[in-house]
Amino acid sequence: MDAIVVKGGAPLRGNVRISGAKNAALPILCATLLSDGASLLRNVPMLRDIDTTAALLRFLGRGVHVNAPEVTVTAGSDVRPEAPYELVKQMRASVLVLGPLLARFGRAKVSLPGGCAIGARPIDQHLKGLEAMGAKIRLDRGYVIAEGPAGGRLKGVEIVFDLPTVTGTENLMMAAALAKGTTTLVNSAREPEVEELGRILNKMGCDVTGAGTDVIQIVGRDPGSLEPFDHAIIPDRIEAGTYMAAAAVTGGDVTIEGAEMHDLEALVVKMRQAGIEVTAEGEKIRVRRTGDLRGVNVTTAPHPGFPTDMQAQFLVMMSLVRGESVITETIFENRFMHVPELSRMGANVALRGKTAVVEGVDKLYGASVMATDLRASASLVIAGLVAEGETEVRRVYHLDRGYERIEEKLSKLGATISRVKGAES
Repeated sequence: MDAIVVKGGAPLRGNVRISGAKNAALPILCATLLSDGASLLRNVPMLRDIDTTAALLRFLGRGVHVNAPEVTVTAGSDVRPEAPYELVKQMRASVLVLGPLLARFGRAKVSLPGGCAIGARPIDQHLKGLEAMGAKIRLDRGYVIAEGPAGGRLKGVEIVFDLPTVTGTENLMMAAALAKGTTTLVNSAREPEVEELGRILNKMGCDVTGAGTDVIQIVGRDPGSLEPFDHAIIPDRIEAGTYMAAAAVTGGDVTIEGAEMHDLEALVVKMRQAGIEVTAEGEKIRVRRTGDLRGVNVTTAPHPGFPTDMQAQFLVMMSLVRGESVITETIFENRFMHVPELSRMGANVALRGKTAVVEGVDKLYGASVMATDLRASASLVIAGLVAEGETEVRRVYHLDRGYERIEEKLSKLGATISRVKGAES
């Protein structure tokens, strides 16, 4: 397995361009199942999760051509409405084919995604919604087997989520796109990626209103009536936030190109409270730190709250403040696995259930550490950028799921960073 080796001590300076949002690209790729013809996605990040989704679409019978940063998806002659465990186990977002397959082809067999390193993410809200729309759902040997109503389409209904769920909202939006009548999703996820999927469905000829709010309405269209599309993926707000944290922790001055400030509002508020200058300059965000970091308490929450995907990176910042800060994780039950690794580097963090109490230290020290998930990987790289000496981050295949060319981008900002091929795990 590869490792990332970082030598700390250099403040990051310069410009970095943000790639397209992985979490927007994945459901949009799945949405291509709703139409025939050739759909073109532009500004697609070249990541492991994109490769996995392309492989899944090919298995289902779609043609997928990748010409970075563009991906073209075309309808094949046959459709196999089944997503096997061998593909789904690589990426939980594979479950997003369930809604479009069921709506378009009347049946779907999709492997249960199971748990993951940062905690269980059940799909019960997906299944309850599909059943309310008339689907018959059964579980058999680790698979969800879904069938549409006998001799008919899914029907539009009102569905109230027990809690906001991003993939649940997206799956039911795609199912509703070909349902008969109007579907209303209440207590929906409000993330920018959900709003982006709404734009795509409208481009295809659907009628979606409210995407990006907690109430979404979808007026279904007849099967076969939706059109292919041409669309450029929005910037990745979590990648942008990660480089913002890296600039702040190293005492640097970095301009983030292609990021949307309004999608990062909760993070920006907390960074400013921590003593970091964050300013919008046209379509760019400048992040600069000239003084000491200040302790800030953070609680993760669904969008527009503080993103759970930025918790680990922000915790690295708080490990170097003067005084104490408290970080509370409300989204996932097991998302502090980076803390023991940061402790190996000298961080002083006490875990108390869903809360991390961080007592700032003067410096971190380079060490060999092991990544446990995507955002934990990023946090350890950030820690290595500011640590004294050399840090080796192992199991960076996690990192490759969500960050495009991270070594190259950080090197251009002045970091001493390299990838070691085939390092021990």
